[in-house]
Amino acid sequence: MTGLLRSAWNAPGAAPPPPRRVWRDWVLVALVVVAAALEATLRTDLTQPLVAAILVIASAPTLLWRRTRPLLMLAITFGTTALASVLLGDSLLYTSGFVLFTLYALFRWGNGHALVIGSGILLASLVVSALTGTVLGDLIGEAAFFAIVVTLAFALRFRARARMRELDGARLTEREMLARDLHDTVAHHVSAIAIRAQAGLATAALKPDAATDALRVIEAEASRTLAEMRSMVRVLRQGEAPELAPGRTLADIEQLASEEAAGPRVEVRITGDTESIPPTVAAAVYRMAQESVTNARRHARGASLIEVVVQADAGGVQLTVTNDGEVAPATTPGYGITGMMERAALLGGTCQSARAPGGGWVVTAVLPRVGWTT
Repeated sequence: MTGLLRSAWNAPGAAPPPPRRVWRDWVLVALVVVAAALEATLRTDLTQPLVAAILVIASAPTLLWRRTRPLLMLAITFGTTALASVLLGDSLLYTSGFVLFTLYALFRWGNGHALVIGSGILLASLVVSALTGTVLGDLIGEAAFFAIVVTLAFALRFRARARMRELDGARLTEREMLARDLHDTVAHHVSAIAIRAQAGLATAALKPDAATDALRVIEAEASRTLAEMRSMVRVLRQGEAPELAPGRTLADIEQLASEEAAGPRVEVRITGDTESIPPTVAAAVYRMAQESVTNARRHARGASLIEVVVQADAGGVQLTVTNDGEVAPATTPGYGITGMMERAALLGGTCQSARAPGGGWVVTAVLPRVGWTT
């Protein structure tokens, strides 16, 4: 029993951590204040409506800190409610039920010792309710409400933690794939270096120029190898591995037009010097083009055409994917768009998704040629 209590006391807070305060928190406080004032004015069964309203309004600001300081806010709100029960008896405002928000916040975000102390405060609150003459039915209802809120908070807490574990597992898998890709890339370049070095040694005595050419090739291969290694190692160290399409080139994007799939027709146009684009950049462009086409086929209502345009120049690669369908506006980007934005940012570029001027939807990504080697 002691070990279980110690384990609960030392339990960490919720993961991921609670969100920052948002405008909705201020709206919630304002609603509580207005509701308390109206209730105190309109209800005729209250013996001391002014005192009841003051106690609720004074404790309403605790909602602003309920996520970052859940135990303290719970202690304030439940302490105020207990004081109101002693002073006013049954003449409590229904608005005082906002304390359920602080109760939820504690069990959703609090750490171990906060949960243990908060549970004690919760039990003490029920005891005070019983001592102040609360009828048994109301007391059971109050305890039931508390149990429902605590259960909901724990359910969402464990769900968020499970989701975080899934994301960590996916990141770990992707990092392992990148490590294998790094091994294959380095092995390929080192093999080329070894062959060139052997050829240079074999011809050095008879053809000095051939040996010089071999050294130039070795230098170029070594530079590319170092660039690829720095690229991959940088991603592995950051722990945010983008989803790549190993071995893909910009030319492979043309396959998107030939894929047999239900939905609008896909047209691909590729211009510029695509051969000199680094493999990591080319793989990322291919993946973003594939993701954009998939999103358009799934979500663009009434689309008949998806245009994929890739332009490569000395500065890098620009990808533009346009469809002529209608996409419902979203308050936040979906997982696919968010992934493309993160992937582009990791490569030192940008990715945007917006309504096209002539109708439809357009995804635009710009990736520098240097990619991860900066």
